[in-house]
Amino acid sequence: MQLQLDCGKGHIIETDLPAFIMGVVNTTPDSFYEPSRSTSLEKSLMRALALESEGADIIDIGGESTRPGSSYISAEEELERVIPLIEAMRKRSAVPISVDTRKASVMKAAFKAGATLCNDISALTDDPDLGKLIAEESGAVVIMHKRGVPPDMQQNMLRYQNVVTEVRDYLEARAAYALNCGIARERIIIDYGIGFGKTAEDNYRLVAASSYFTGLGYPLLVGLSRKSFIGAVTGGTPEQRLAGTLAATMYAVQQGASIVRVHDVAETHKILQVLKELQKYGTT
Repeated sequence: MQLQLDCGKGHIIETDLPAFIMGVVNTTPDSFYEPSRSTSLEKSLMRALALESEGADIIDIGGESTRPGSSYISAEEELERVIPLIEAMRKRSAVPISVDTRKASVMKAAFKAGATLCNDISALTDDPDLGKLIAEESGAVVIMHKRGVPPDMQQNMLRYQNVVTEVRDYLEARAAYALNCGIARERIIIDYGIGFGKTAEDNYRLVAASSYFTGLGYPLLVGLSRKSFIGAVTGGTPEQRLAGTLAATMYAVQQGASIVRVHDVAETHKILQVLKELQKYGTT
């Protein structure tokens, strides 16, 4: 079965695997997983091209770290980190480019440089101009749930009454807002925001309930690569969480997630190949 995804600006991609792979490139000095970071344009470009060759369907470029405890940066600094890489990629590759930003000024320049998708951790709440901009550019958007802001979102967390229904209701409301901004329904993607103001148990509940989120009718992106909720079970540093990441990724895809945002594209591609083969035979 072929999956289709509208990445914005007329760029529709297909895969015969059970999910699309979004490869992570961080042009930051402080993202939580060290191998994904690069402050050199040459190294960032090499990583992006390598991820594409390993099977990434989309490259997600982030110029502002959103790990717990990180600090926001200015739009000017973010532009300096992100735009040269998009321009360099466009000279070498036609792979869809997503930009992990919550700022309209950054996304406007990113669209001009050749990006088509905005991956906004604030679900269009931080910048009132962003939703309209994406609509005007015929771009696509990832709407993510978070509680709090990165500098302190994992401190003094409020308990959810029911994390699954609360997050689902929030995403439904923010998707409706995106529609009201003029963003086409087929270009809206949802993400339940693993690790953004949630306990390890909250995160496991969300992944386990992935099929509940697909019922909203939007593609579901999951970003769980090497995050701390995996280490809460397996132990170890982010560098030691690959096996747990692959297990959680396969489970989420089996539950209906159609985009997986990962650091380890080659390994993810292999598990999706195996899952595709298994799905050919169904249950016996």
